[in-house]
Amino acid sequence: MEYVDRSGWGARSPRSTTSVPLSARKEVTLHYSTGPTGQSVRSIQDFHMDGNGWSDIGYNWLVDDDGTVYEGRGWYVQGAHAAPRNRQGIGVCYIGSDGMSEAAKAAVLEVYDEACRLTGRTLARKGHRDINSTSCPGTDNYNWWKSSGYRDVEGTGGDDMVGLKKGDTGERVKFLQSTLMKAGFDLPKYGADGHYGDETAKAVLAARKSQGSEQDFGDRITGWAAMQINQAFVKAQAPKGGEAELPETIQVSGELEVEQ
Repeated sequence: MEYVDRSGWGARSPRSTTSVPLSARKEVTLHYSTGPTGQSVRSIQDFHMDGNGWSDIGYNWLVDDDGTVYEGRGWYVQGAHAAPRNRQGIGVCYIGSDGMSEAAKAAVLEVYDEACRLTGRTLARKGHRDINSTSCPGTDNYNWWKSSGYRDVEGTGGDDMVGLKKGDTGERVKFLQSTLMKAGFDLPKYGADGHYGDETAKAVLAARKSQGSEQDFGDRITGWAAMQINQAFVKAQAPKGGEAELPETIQVSGELEVEQ
């Protein structure tokens, strides 16, 4: 995943900013720009500042069709994308219309995972249409966003891996450890002992890296991390020329605003 900061896309300086602590963030809100996929971030900023009279580009983050992530207002500045929930919501905009590419979807989930990691909790997923009367972010984009990245673990009483973190214990951790080992990421010292320690964290990171993740943490299981671990399991269990079945756990679930 490529990351472009504000200087990289030639951002104008904001007229003003309103800081927001991470503790105030409760949700990530998905939008689309409705413009062409080749639309520049600077053109969106110009429209927001000159056309809408806003202090800056409205979104906190933007993602293009190639999966590149662009810094908008960032994590710590209130956006202008879904009033009256700009303070608690982190606005992520897909540059395009309905029907995101797979690369764009992966990048949006990476942004979501990072938001959860930074805040230390699983944030709600909202579409712009959940907050305001609008078709944004499009029907296909909305349905994908509301149904992707969460994994139910039926084999452990309906719990899931999402939300586990280093220091946790119990059956959910044992399931995670068992899946890691079946995916080829050994836990030679402790095995599936039900304790999420350093050994498990290293295996989680290795599993994520094997699926192309550029994030460098293995100390918690976000929705995207669970997906990557299960993808690693599938590849490890697949016979030559065929596909393995997912472990018994897998069921994936999961435009103008006034600036305020």
